[in-house]
Amino acid sequence: MNIVKVNGIELAYDSFGNENDEAIILIAGLGTQMIRWTVPFCEILAARGFRVIRFDNRDVGCSTHFSHYRTLDFDALAAALMSGQRPDIPYTLDDMSNDAIGLLDALSIDRAHFVGRSMGGMIAQIAASEYPERVLSLTSIMSSSGNPTLPQASQDVMAMMTKPAPNPFEDEEGFLAHSLAFAKRIAGTGYPFYEEAYRALILEEVQRAYDPGSVGRQIAAIAVSGDRRQRLATIKVPALVIHGMDDPLFVPACGEDTASAIPGAELLLVDGMGHDLPHQLYKVIADGIARTARRN
Repeated sequence: MNIVKVNGIELAYDSFGNENDEAIILIAGLGTQMIRWTVPFCEILAARGFRVIRFDNRDVGCSTHFSHYRTLDFDALAAALMSGQRPDIPYTLDDMSNDAIGLLDALSIDRAHFVGRSMGGMIAQIAASEYPERVLSLTSIMSSSGNPTLPQASQDVMAMMTKPAPNPFEDEEGFLAHSLAFAKRIAGTGYPFYEEAYRALILEEVQRAYDPGSVGRQIAAIAVSGDRRQRLATIKVPALVIHGMDDPLFVPACGEDTASAIPGAELLLVDGMGHDLPHQLYKVIADGIARTARRN
């Protein structure tokens, strides 16, 4: 793992493959760390002839945290948004998109293929719309356009996502039970749920960094981002939207709407896939990313 200074903060990253190959930058989702892009997945992508870079978004993992910021009042946030005011939040998705571009600058990479999952897909979408000279292609996975008319996640999923988890250093088993229950709920029905693998991943994230407030701060960044369809309409690079048919967090209509908003985008709906990347789909997803990259 390496650390670079970007936009006044530190970002942690690592890299796979030949540094002379075209770069793919992998952007993680809400509250999750770069290790959610597993080593086997990164190696599969690198074997297709790319330099693969994964990094911790600001406020997670080994990158700079904003835990000094006061606890967010979500009622006040909602009221500000409803009244058209700019809420007081520590950062936005645009800032996070600028981080990804800044990481390219720090690594002396002129252009890269952007791949994001969930919130990371939103960040990648913004980068592709705001920095067309830096983004070679876009792959948005299990994400959304921000269209406010789209169906929302079911109430039980939202309740599980927003319910505070036990402190892992005081109640490790309670924390794991909470985290595993949510992971299992949003996983698809088409592939086995490997509880021990998830357990190890969750514990590794805790060992790298534990900051329960970061999820709320990133939710606020998503809320402020709003409807991105006008931005998506400006994207001219090859684009692929991958979405699971079993996704209960961002339902398939979210992927369909994203693809319809991006001119010429390909939509890949995957049976049995939820809000997750099971290892059985690594090659399918890597093939899609590589195919989209080579459309450029």
